[in-house]
Amino acid sequence: MSMSSAMNAGVAGLAANSSRLGTISDNIANSSTFGYKRMETDFTSVVLNQNRVAGIYSAGGVRTSTSRVIDADGALVTTSNPLDIAISGRGFLPVTSMVDLNNNSTNLPFMMTRTGAFDTDANGILRTSSGLVLLGWPVDANGNVPTVSRDTMGQLEPVRIQANQTSGDPTTRISLGVNLPASETAAGAAGVTLPMRVEYYGNLGTAESLSFSFTPDTTATVGTSNTWTMAISDSATDPALNPIASYQIVFDGSQAHGGSIASITTLTGQAYDPATGNIPVQVGGGMLDLFVGTPLGNAGLRQFASSFSPTNVIKNGSAAGNLLGVEVDADGFLTASYDSGFTRRLYQIPLVDVPNANGLATSDGQSYRISPNSGSFFLWDAGDGPTGSILGYAREASTTDIAQELTNLITTQRAYSSNAKIIQTVDEMLQETTNIKR
Repeated sequence: MSMSSAMNAGVAGLAANSSRLGTISDNIANSSTFGYKRMETDFTSVVLNQNRVAGIYSAGGVRTSTSRVIDADGALVTTSNPLDIAISGRGFLPVTSMVDLNNNSTNLPFMMTRTGAFDTDANGILRTSSGLVLLGWPVDANGNVPTVSRDTMGQLEPVRIQANQTSGDPTTRISLGVNLPASETAAGAAGVTLPMRVEYYGNLGTAESLSFSFTPDTTATVGTSNTWTMAISDSATDPALNPIASYQIVFDGSQAHGGSIASITTLTGQAYDPATGNIPVQVGGGMLDLFVGTPLGNAGLRQFASSFSPTNVIKNGSAAGNLLGVEVDADGFLTASYDSGFTRRLYQIPLVDVPNANGLATSDGQSYRISPNSGSFFLWDAGDGPTGSILGYAREASTTDIAQELTNLITTQRAYSSNAKIIQTVDEMLQETTNIKR
């Protein structure tokens, strides 16, 4: 009967608009929630009877479906916390559950989020107040990520930062910018050995030193020999083994390349590499590269008729230092700064991408999980492929548009009242029917 179907359609309308009211309420309630993605309600008509018979029609009513618009980007809001992390562009941060981590679960759930205010807990784990733990790849001693699997989370680890961490930055490279006086290699010159000392930092943050002695060759009968012997000693090496290396250095005296290195002959120690201009030096704590210059090059050791001047000695490394803070850069590298002045990469945070972001399953705390509708995930370096960049000192705001939601609230209220009026009208008509006297 058309009248009863009209009532059923009204009831369906009430239920549909109630559902829409629920999504509007959620959106408005989370208008200040960082990382919140608004919900939408779609209405679909239901057709029960398509027969074109005069006087017969059954109202089907309406049904609703709700969806979360996850691929919509919220505005980025700057903060004062370096570990407030957001994404400019496409992608998600990989996270897992603190509850599962505390329960020593062997299979941590793979989750993702768009933004988070991360901080260290008592164990140094980087997590949000809602219990999302940031995942990343640990880097090697050189600050690089080894080859990792990009379609599984197997090599991702919870990011752990020890607040009272002390670390050293050993020296691995020294570059010598020194002028040796050409006059010292002249026939009849005094042939005085010129000493030089360069400090470097060992593996434990200790201050060590390399001592250099440059001895000129004065055997030339006419002019200058342009030849020197360089001996290297190390304070961290057994004195009985010093010098640890020695080399004969011949400088060019031609008009085109005068003053540049012509050749270097290895007397003792590791061999000189003319392609790079480096000498691998075995010191007490390991190997470091000593740059002395390439043949006919313009850097490194030089020889001119000027005073002995070791004015351009460059080295890396620093003494042991205490952790000052941690920041994340646009490429996703989590870098620690120490009070001794050096920085060190600790982790790389990848960005997760899926074919259909709106198909992700939603969890608490603005987190998402892979579902059959989202497709499989892939881990990108931030900025590569379709992904955007990672931003510290930033959070992503809610995608709720208050003005639009209030407008939707008014139209939903009117639609709900209209459907209630349908039910009231049908009830009155049925009452009229029952009041008909025979």
